[in-house]
Amino acid sequence: MHGWRRARLTERTKQTATGRTLTFEVPHWPGHLPGQHVDVRLTADDGYQAVRSYSLAAPADAGGDRIELGVQAAFGGEVSPYLADDLPVGAEVEVMGPLGGWFVWTLQDHGPLLLIAGGSGVVPVMAMLRARAASASGDPCTLLYSVRAPDEVWYATELDAAEGVRVRLLYTRTAPEGSRRPAGRITTDDLLGMPPPTDTRCYVCGPTAFVEHVGELLLAAGYGPDRIRTERFG
Repeated sequence: MHGWRRARLTERTKQTATGRTLTFEVPHWPGHLPGQHVDVRLTADDGYQAVRSYSLAAPADAGGDRIELGVQAAFGGEVSPYLADDLPVGAEVEVMGPLGGWFVWTLQDHGPLLLIAGGSGVVPVMAMLRARAASASGDPCTLLYSVRAPDEVWYATELDAAEGVRVRLLYTRTAPEGSRRPAGRITTDDLLGMPPPTDTRCYVCGPTAFVEHVGELLLAAGYGPDRIRTERFG
């Protein structure tokens, strides 16, 4: 890891009403692993600085000096609403990273993969899915993605077209018409039919309460604590 680097915003993509993908050009970016994140630093004209952490959404080989971050605008937030909607394309911020070495997946991590994400927690998981797709891995892979409603799904089109991965959307507040699963919190029943605990790697990312709840479900279902990696926010 190095010090702060200049990062220029080159593209902003709407994911949900409050979620955005921000693409930055970072000269001499050293590369990163799927699941890592960066710190973003903003500096006001009066010298005031604010720093927040954001997950990297694309694997390191996706574009050389290009990095892709997922930003969920928090109501009343100091930084995320500005990044999500107000930072002009072409403007610069500072980033430090890549950061994190625990919540990562590499091509050497063979075996079944169970990814469980809540809301914008799908961002680092998406980096894993993209890296896995590029590797043409034949190992079983399942994504359980918990969202409040259909219009809050990040990467909806990409997930619909994903090959070699089983994607299940779990709605907690409003399920689409005709859904066989009623809206509600993820339960033990949602783990039925998932890859067996033996040799399965589990990655869970989302709000703190969600991650803790899912972790308890996985342990109760027989997944070993050494096979479960978590990343939480909020």
